[in-house]
Amino acid sequence: MTAVLEPLREDVPRELERVFTPADKAFRRSATGIGLTVLVLTAAIGLFLGYQAIPTLHRYGLSFFTQSQWLPQQDIIGLAAVLVGTVEVALVALVVGFPLALMTALYISEYAPAAIKGWLVAAVDLMAAVPSIIYGLWGFFFLQPQAIHVSRWLAQNLGWIPIFHVDTDANSASWAQTKFTASAFIAGLAVSMMVIPLACAVMRSVFAQAPLGEREAALALGSTRWGMIRTVVLPFGQGGIIGGTMLALGRALGETVAVLLIISPAFDIKPNILEVGTETTSALIAGLFGEASKAQLSALLTAGFVLFCLTLVVNTVAAVFVNRSRSGASTEI
Repeated sequence: MTAVLEPLREDVPRELERVFTPADKAFRRSATGIGLTVLVLTAAIGLFLGYQAIPTLHRYGLSFFTQSQWLPQQDIIGLAAVLVGTVEVALVALVVGFPLALMTALYISEYAPAAIKGWLVAAVDLMAAVPSIIYGLWGFFFLQPQAIHVSRWLAQNLGWIPIFHVDTDANSASWAQTKFTASAFIAGLAVSMMVIPLACAVMRSVFAQAPLGEREAALALGSTRWGMIRTVVLPFGQGGIIGGTMLALGRALGETVAVLLIISPAFDIKPNILEVGTETTSALIAGLFGEASKAQLSALLTAGFVLFCLTLVVNTVAAVFVNRSRSGASTEI
């Protein structure tokens, strides 16, 4: 008796029917509504600032971005010096804050004892909740008197580099301390303390997701703890490091109160960050908004629109890097 073999059937994935409970439906609708609300508010802010900027851009054209002076009484208004000061303060904050945030995240994730890890995480998160004015007062009354000595040392030893040059004799016995106060360097130091918690939180969360299998494999092959971190954790968290750093940059670009309390307004394009006097976009808006006329208000809103676009671009790029960071799902073991 010959058995009749049926032709092999190709494996076809079975479609699963998703059944949502009322709680699931309510959560999905709430999350969708909140997300759409955030997008609508962001778009509304951008459209409002863009509309308010039309008169200023129509009046001054591209010279609004190339002119360094801000003299509304003489009908001379420009953002060149303000944008340079904004970038200088943000870069100082990033250069100082990035290594501190990275080392703090690595210590909490890899070295801290379990008994104190939770306390350290809470302490770093608490730093992010401190109001900006507290950092500004701390920077003005405590940090600045100490930082001017650091500024003088940099001017003495690295003054041949343009960014560390100060137009005074730093080696004089009675050196002019006022030349080193209210500078972009001191403001950047204060802002760095504000961006460290943000960058540290992103990096730490990514480091904690490094696959346990790869960690154990590296240690089993004789790697030291630092060797395991260098070959497993840091490559795994590369996207998180970049994303957290750029999110911190976005925060530093828009910081207002702390910078306003420390810097001395000066509308000059100068690369020397140690010298007194600079201005940032957010500090300009906060300082002149209360006494601005209609034309000046339009110019300040235009400056706000430029800062809005700059911050939006930085945060968008940071989000892309974070989303593309390596995950355990794609790890080859």
